[in-house]
Amino acid sequence: MIARICDLGHMPYSQAYRIQIGIAEKVKSGEQADTLLFVEHDPVLTLGASFHEENLLFTPNEYRERGIEVVRTDRGGDVTYHGPGQLVGYPILQLGAIRKDVVWYVRMLEEVMIRASAEFGICAVREPGKTGIWVREEEREFTQRAPRTASSQSEERSAAEKLGAIGVHLSRWVTSHGFAYNVSTDLRNFDLIVPCGIAGRKATSLEKLLGRAVQRSEVGPKIASHFGEVFGLELKAGSREELFKKLELAERLIAVPA
Repeated sequence: MIARICDLGHMPYSQAYRIQIGIAEKVKSGEQADTLLFVEHDPVLTLGASFHEENLLFTPNEYRERGIEVVRTDRGGDVTYHGPGQLVGYPILQLGAIRKDVVWYVRMLEEVMIRASAEFGICAVREPGKTGIWVREEEREFTQRAPRTASSQSEERSAAEKLGAIGVHLSRWVTSHGFAYNVSTDLRNFDLIVPCGIAGRKATSLEKLLGRAVQRSEVGPKIASHFGEVFGLELKAGSREELFKKLELAERLIAVPA
């Protein structure tokens, strides 16, 4: 199956959400092929359907004073942070035509990020009972190291840090929202919340793990390639201008800088 992929560049969360909704409606009606959007947001906290007030450590006004917007959403999960240096992916898929299984879908989004991380020598893993992908410091360069011995495996392991988060929504088996992969994200902003409602856990980034600067452009093609492999889709690139025109949003959105 063929799907479209479009990089929206840098865009406020509210505008990207409107685009998602517009595409989702056209996917439901058969007017639009499955679509994968990439975007980088201004600093924003999104509150999911399972949000708990205690996971915000400041008031919404105090976040806004720090330049961080606070937005309620219809995705699953609790609170998370999006901002510059993060690759956010919004797959809008007719999941009913692929596999009617929400848990499988979330696991496959994790698989996409796990495979992309491996290309950078990062051993990202799943954690039981949690969504997203996680990395332990001692496992970050697994491709360059010898296998661990039984004695080293028995040593106390550090708590895994979260490299990629997931929160999705489905309507008539059409997906929206998606995943956020920390490339060069300012991780200090995760300390302003209890990320995803999981206390005592930190976020990490590809840049921190590799100890060098990493551009979003290095990561996007790898995520896209593995996304196509995992979901059995042939991705065809499309421009923002074409997408906005089709959604009849050109006058309002075409001027948004990349």
